[in-house]
Amino acid sequence: MDIRGIDHIELYVGDARQAAFYFSTAVGFEICGQGGPETGLAGQRSLLLCHGDIRLLLTSGLSAEHPASRYVQRHGDGIAVVAVEVDDVSAAYAELLGRGATGVTPPTTRTGADAEVVIAEVDGFADVRHRLVQRRGEGGAFLPGAITAAVSTTDDHPPVLAEIDHLAVCVPPGQLDETVRHFEALFDFAQIFEEYIEVDGQGMNSKVVQSPSGRVTVVLLEPDRTRRPGQIDAFLDQHAGGGVQHLGLRTDDIVGAVEALGRRGVRFAGTPASYYDALEARVGRIDAPLHRLRELGVLVDSDHDGQLLQIFAESMHVRRTLFLELIERRGARGFGSGNIKALYEAKERELAAVAATPQGVGA
Repeated sequence: MDIRGIDHIELYVGDARQAAFYFSTAVGFEICGQGGPETGLAGQRSLLLCHGDIRLLLTSGLSAEHPASRYVQRHGDGIAVVAVEVDDVSAAYAELLGRGATGVTPPTTRTGADAEVVIAEVDGFADVRHRLVQRRGEGGAFLPGAITAAVSTTDDHPPVLAEIDHLAVCVPPGQLDETVRHFEALFDFAQIFEEYIEVDGQGMNSKVVQSPSGRVTVVLLEPDRTRRPGQIDAFLDQHAGGGVQHLGLRTDDIVGAVEALGRRGVRFAGTPASYYDALEARVGRIDAPLHRLRELGVLVDSDHDGQLLQIFAESMHVRRTLFLELIERRGARGFGSGNIKALYEAKERELAAVAATPQGVGA
């Protein structure tokens, strides 16, 4: 299965215009396309957002029966479609059906003045579908005849984010291996990493699968229900089942990206100050001003191939489910699992320091 990369991500949301306002004003996406009943998209309103090589399609149903409306009713706003680029949609769709996939939409061609786009869909994991996309011609139309170009009203700022680095998916207990097999059997993904993460009485299993091209990476997380409930359990409860927990967006300058998004209103998860006390002893020398990482709350981890810098934005959704991660890779191929334990230990040091402080000192 020749998957070139992620073509776009489609989110089902309660209000596409409201969601687009956040992504454009706070994260810096440009509204570059729109569609609805007047363009042949029956029963829905969609807005296409672009930033660097990242494309997000926000879709709201205009009736209770539309799939987007049913998705939002159950899960809240979230990622419902992962669209991947292939050389031949018809051949890939037939191959997927032969491998046991359930077809949703057979190959459909949309033709414009100077471009042709072929799409098809199959069922995926949880309530997330896989969309196959094939693009022909020199035109830049996203979906001819359905999504028309829009005049952006966003500020003209250079993009600070480059591309989609990975998706992180939470699955219910007992479904991790089944989901890994789903990607392996249908799309020829390979498992490239696995570990068990334990901290503060919580536990989770993690496996990472990746396409042969290396351009599509999915981090799979499963809670250990024999341990104390944690963030994966909270996601599964609030999301009413498995799904995409966060979208990792790669940047070439995480300090600049965090500063830019912070000025625009994005709020990031806080990091205990004591996390940085032992940082270089844990990961080695960092080629970045440590005081700026501390001020911004940027995390650092390392593996055999290098370092990575990352930070997590607070969820913008009422259920506190889907959120964004910014990640800068300096050779590292991992996903920062070392930071989970380091953050916990830093918090413990802070609490111990507070407990040891004489009452009234510093008040």
